[in-house]
Amino acid sequence: MYLADQWQDYQLIDAGEGEKLERWGGYVIQRPDPQAIWPRGSWPAPDACYHRSNSGGGSWQIKHPVPHAWSVGYDSPAGRLTFSLELMGFKHTGLFPEQAANWDFCIKLIQNAVRSGRFVRVLNLFAYTGAASVACAAAGAEEVVHLDASKNMNARARENLQLSGHATKNVRLISDDALKFVAREQRRGRKYDAIIMDPPAYGRGPSGELWKIESDLYSLVAQCMRLLSSQPLFFLINAYATALAPTVLGNVLDLLLCPAYGGTASAEELCLPASARRILLPCGATGRWVP
Repeated sequence: MYLADQWQDYQLIDAGEGEKLERWGGYVIQRPDPQAIWPRGSWPAPDACYHRSNSGGGSWQIKHPVPHAWSVGYDSPAGRLTFSLELMGFKHTGLFPEQAANWDFCIKLIQNAVRSGRFVRVLNLFAYTGAASVACAAAGAEEVVHLDASKNMNARARENLQLSGHATKNVRLISDDALKFVAREQRRGRKYDAIIMDPPAYGRGPSGELWKIESDLYSLVAQCMRLLSSQPLFFLINAYATALAPTVLGNVLDLLLCPAYGGTASAEELCLPASARRILLPCGATGRWVP
């Protein structure tokens, strides 16, 4: 498994009975998590708790004052990264702390390449609020192309870059459909040394095109391969809200990238360790290819 266990500002306190209790900086939050099927004991009252609605969605119940926005930092191999947080819809805060394991992975590979004199270009698809983009910029990437269909998420990414001191780095924030953008980059002849993607389980494009990860992921990775440079550093696929097993991601990378570039593909669960007792909370799957 890939374990995100280097946090100081974030802590998974405990999880159980379909809920998780977390500390984000100075605030304790309780949220649903369907993976936590085991029992739990009594928990202290959180500062905020997300309640699901029987009709779909849900809402936050504020029990103690929580600011509209606050931030946490992560001490990565490239220095401290700072991220803005907010109690958002659908139980989210704007950051997935388990992804720290992937940030460290990307940073180390980019740093090694930069030290050897390479200019590294990174494409981050379905990039959300840009934590991975911040990490790649901090590692010294020459260019990071951050793409998300939501302008609001890209605004959050810009804020995270500013908070982390990388607003002047070569990060391009683009609001576009990922599949259409990849096709245009192919026509332009653009190449990237590393590709990161975190596609949704289900979605629709700007003209109503249906996206389902089970039927469309393989072809997307195949198209993205055409954007890789002659000496790629890595290819990373993250899958959060899907039923795909890690091995599926590993197979996709193994079947597509290894015949073309050699190297190895691996895939594991992403997990967060709890502090209250010896349990690990699974938080999706990640597939990685390296040469």
